[in-house]
Amino acid sequence: MKETICALATPPGGAIAVIRLSGKETFQILAKVFSKNISKALPYTIHYGKIIVPSMTKDDGMEVIDEVLVAIFHAPHSYTGEDSAEISCHGSRYIIQRIIELLIQNGATQAKPGEFTQRAFLNGKMDLSQAEAVADLVASTNRITHDIAMSQLRGGFKNELKELREQLLHLTTLIELELDFSDQDVEFANRTALREVAQNINHHILHLTNSFHTGNALRNGIPVAIIGAPNVGKSTLLNALLHDDRAIVSEKKGTTRDLIEDIIQIQGVTFRFIDTAGIRRTKDQIEKMGIERSMQAAERAQIIILLTEQNVPFPDIRLKEDKAILHVINKCDQSMPSSSYLYHKHTPGQYIHISALTGDGMKILEEALLREASIPEIADGETIITNIRHYEALSNASTHLQKVLDGLAPDKISPPPTDLLAEDLRLVLSYLGEITGGSITSQDILSQIFSAFCVGK
Repeated sequence: MKETICALATPPGGAIAVIRLSGKETFQILAKVFSKNISKALPYTIHYGKIIVPSMTKDDGMEVIDEVLVAIFHAPHSYTGEDSAEISCHGSRYIIQRIIELLIQNGATQAKPGEFTQRAFLNGKMDLSQAEAVADLVASTNRITHDIAMSQLRGGFKNELKELREQLLHLTTLIELELDFSDQDVEFANRTALREVAQNINHHILHLTNSFHTGNALRNGIPVAIIGAPNVGKSTLLNALLHDDRAIVSEKKGTTRDLIEDIIQIQGVTFRFIDTAGIRRTKDQIEKMGIERSMQAAERAQIIILLTEQNVPFPDIRLKEDKAILHVINKCDQSMPSSSYLYHKHTPGQYIHISALTGDGMKILEEALLREASIPEIADGETIITNIRHYEALSNASTHLQKVLDGLAPDKISPPPTDLLAEDLRLVLSYLGEITGGSITSQDILSQIFSAFCVGK
């Protein structure tokens, strides 16, 4: 029998807290600490009462911990698919701790990270892609990532995969049937039709995998490295972008020795800015290490703000890959009027002129960052891949589907045996099944997936 679990389901520090309880013993445990009899309570009802504990010092022999509201959910019509309750209490750390202690003393167990959602998955309330969307919804930082998570939670991705798997299953069944009658040399699956269907499915899978670049940027933020010589205003620029004194600003060269990183949103797009050590020749070993890290940050970044000031040359940086580079001249308040600020994408000799100190030109810089981010318009209901596990499964599925297509090529002199086609199709089905959880049976794998969730979810 599964243990009945409990945990705080809301962030600490708020005026109100919600404590979840789920499992077969939910109502028996609740009856021992709640002042009202809820043994015959109807589902989806809320009950006002008190959390109480026996006391030798009180006249009535009971100590009131808090006045609470208890919401009742009966299996299987609950989030976890089990008997469940949610206790809404005041947000005092003492009250929360006392209630959880009482629940544990009366038979409950402290829930592990993601255990409520894991039980929802195991009890068939949602598939694995929907379960992971719960974590994405909690972690969403802007409207786009929220909408992507909501679409996945409602089953948009699940239904898309279901349709693909049904088409593949039909093809696989016909191929398997040929294997059963291999001694009679019959062909149940027309190879031309098979290739057309496989091409359409692979095209759809590739479209999903190609969306991962966008999805990953939206989920984790587009990395932007601020690179420049010492004292050109890199830290001042970071503080101006963040609207906060995040980085230390000093006229002394080499003040920034390590990477300073933070995120902001510009028109709903998340950017992850990295302030780096100034690029210059130096004998200071620690400063050299900081400069090396600056170059590593530049390699990882999608966009580079190459920063300088008037009469100071841009640093000569050589990167392994082409990057979007914005040439920015700072401290323009000291040398030129704001009417001459320019931005011309990749046009030599014309730059973005700003003053990180006064804020002049910052809007133009933000517009340039949005342009270079190249986030495409996302249609309503469009599936965007944000999860690396989903991306890897789709990539593996596409690899084996491509083997099928290669084997079915019209100019193929020696087509592969039917059993090899069948094996590749089985593997494609298996990888697609991994996304929704249909092909995952190992408890260790499930535990690893749900361990990234917060406690209470």
